[in-house]
Amino acid sequence: MPMEHSMQSNTIVDVLEKVLDKGVVIAGDITVGIADVELLTIKIRLIVASVDKAKEIGMDWWETDPFLSSKAADNNTKALEEENKKLQERLESLEKKMDTNRLKTTNQSN
Repeated sequence: MPMEHSMQSNTIVDVLEKVLDKGVVIAGDITVGIADVELLTIKIRLIVASVDKAKEIGMDWWETDPFLSSKAADNNTKALEEENKKLQERLESLEKKMDTNRLKTTNQSN
């Protein structure tokens, strides 16, 4: 009995290693409808692969998702800070133009 368990473990490990090395894609669609009228479609895609294999095929979304990566969160924060700075500068410029126009209007009235 111990030999069978050992061989089975090796086989499972081999299969897992191959799956992670090569990757497996499972795809399916679920459609809900009544009387031939489609009401809802759910597309399900599952990819099982190692991180290295995923990166190799161009899947690295977890590196740019701020909920999963502190680097992405930092980059997102920096981008928001930069955008905020530009908006503040634009607002100040518009306020100065408005003040200038008010002064011109006031001087023309007098």
